[in-house]
Amino acid sequence: MKELSDGIYHWIYRGLSLQAVGLTLGVLLIVGHLLALLKQDKILPWLSTVPRSMNMGTFFLTVSFLWALMVATSMDLGEFHQARWLAQFALPLFYIGTLFIANDYLGARALGCFLLLVACPVLDAAFLKPPQSRLLLSALAYGWIVAGLFWVGMPFTLRDQIAWLQAKPTRYRAVCLGGLGYGILVLAAALLYYGAPPSPAL
Repeated sequence: MKELSDGIYHWIYRGLSLQAVGLTLGVLLIVGHLLALLKQDKILPWLSTVPRSMNMGTFFLTVSFLWALMVATSMDLGEFHQARWLAQFALPLFYIGTLFIANDYLGARALGCFLLLVACPVLDAAFLKPPQSRLLLSALAYGWIVAGLFWVGMPFTLRDQIAWLQAKPTRYRAVCLGGLGYGILVLAAALLYYGAPPSPAL
């Protein structure tokens, strides 16, 4: 298990190129926001169920738990390596406690945890890379971090944000179009610049 954990850890945090991350996120942003725009009549009412969804919360919380356990097992802790067992012991307790005790707004909390974890590989892939357009990925990752912190600590924030979107359909469409445009920018930057030699152009 340790070898498997180490392999996954090094692939996620060391093996992902800037271009691979840019292409993946660009496609996901485009497809996700395009589907959200085309399926507005179904998705807009469904969004109100997300913050308290047990099914979605259980899924994202489980994925986040396994991801965090992998990080705790394989991350280089330096002089604190002797405390590794403490994190490995605490994570299952946190998972069980959140799933069965503090499960109010489980969907929002679990989604926030997932965003906090997924932001790190994106920032690692973009860290000090030559193209200035890497900031498209960094800004997205920091946005996830801010949103994740609020959704974990104050999960009703997600409920209020969804209610704000549902109040006027034009807001929902504007967010979808904004996400679609951002995805196109990320995909274009990944195709044109992220795999190219260092250049001061972008």
